[in-house]
Amino acid sequence: MISTLGLSIKALKKEPFSGSHCGMRYYLTAKDDILTAYLYPEPWCFEATPNEQKEKKEFPFTQEGLDAALTWLNERYEADRDNWERISKDQMRIFLKST
Repeated sequence: MISTLGLSIKALKKEPFSGSHCGMRYYLTAKDDILTAYLYPEPWCFEATPNEQKEKKEFPFTQEGLDAALTWLNERYEADRDNWERISKDQMRIFLKST
């Protein structure tokens, strides 16, 4: 399960939140009344990952929306667990291949 210690609606008002879990990276950002959750594969940061590798979903910028975004991230991880675990094991190979 994705751990988001210290994450709150108040924190997201100020700056985006990012993290990773077993090959899957995620990025949460808020603008106006919309919370946007992105997921994408390791090893790159959000800015360096091509847009076509990112999946995004929008939620209301409320505590319930944040809870729903975290549920969505966990569901997406579980739905494709084998792929995320493979990416996690291969991330150094992916990194070295690109240099």
